[in-house]
Amino acid sequence: MNDQATLNKLREDLHAVAKDVEALLKVTAAESGEKVQEARARAAESLRQAKERLQNSEAGAIKSAREAVDKATTYVKDNPWQSLGIVAAVGVIVGMLLRRRD
Repeated sequence: MNDQATLNKLREDLHAVAKDVEALLKVTAAESGEKVQEARARAAESLRQAKERLQNSEAGAIKSAREAVDKATTYVKDNPWQSLGIVAAVGVIVGMLLRRRD
């Protein structure tokens, strides 16, 4: 699994946990008792922290992707012939690999 797929899976998991915790908090809203209130407070704080981490990881991933695109764009602009050579070499390798599969 690549980094992007892992990040997407983490994001989906955190969203699912957040929905479950929010539902649990709503269901237990009428419950009283010190232990229930403590559990609700811990769950609410965990939910807040998870949402914050999710937002930070998304922002970090977007920033990293933009930086990578900027670097690639700069490299291609500064080295057009080398870039063309790299693309051609990758194309030849992929073609050879696909030819072997048949």
